[in-house]
Amino acid sequence: MKNKNNIAVVVAHPDDEALGMAGTIIKHVESKDNVFVIILSKGEDSKKDQKYKNKNRVENAEKWCKFVGANLFAFYDFPDQRLDEVPELDIVKCLEKDFGKIDPDIVYIHHLGDLNKDHRITANAVLVALRPMGNKTAEIRSFETPSSTDQAPNIANYLFSPNLYISIDKYWDMKKKSLKIYNKELGILPHPRSMTSIKALGVKRGAESGFKMAEAFYIIRKLIE
Repeated sequence: MKNKNNIAVVVAHPDDEALGMAGTIIKHVESKDNVFVIILSKGEDSKKDQKYKNKNRVENAEKWCKFVGANLFAFYDFPDQRLDEVPELDIVKCLEKDFGKIDPDIVYIHHLGDLNKDHRITANAVLVALRPMGNKTAEIRSFETPSSTDQAPNIANYLFSPNLYISIDKYWDMKKKSLKIYNKELGILPHPRSMTSIKALGVKRGAESGFKMAEAFYIIRKLIE
């Protein structure tokens, strides 16, 4: 077994990786794993502030990855909030190429029931790119994203039911600092992306699992040779 794991985090927009699983990424880095972040869209179309240009999103993503010790492996320019206009095969081909270079042991993706359609499309494209074909044995885990996973309909197809909890007791302070890099994405209480709400979610997931703070995941697939 390898001492280091190759970890791929595939998200629709810059900030999703931070909001959803910053603590776990920091923990992977501290464990000497190689963490590669892949972002499909620069997220510009959702911003009303015209001064918040693509350059800012790219710079923030680069700054965030550098801060936590991850590698911003790919930053694509697919249209924000319009991934449904892109042929799925175009996205899948990009991801297959990336995974061929990374050779991931674990891949983190959005929850398949997220309210945000870009999240759902991104997650599904990863599943297609990593369909079991003999040499593709990466474990696939989905994570929750504040203001998307929590605001989806409370019905079976959308529910996030975690079966994996990762303690981030030691990493909350660093996660909090890292989130400030994406300060324009944070809200004010009672917004689910307020710092208070994000901390409360960590405490809730910790209470569910016997930790002070945790991030929750759903293991979609785990293959053992």
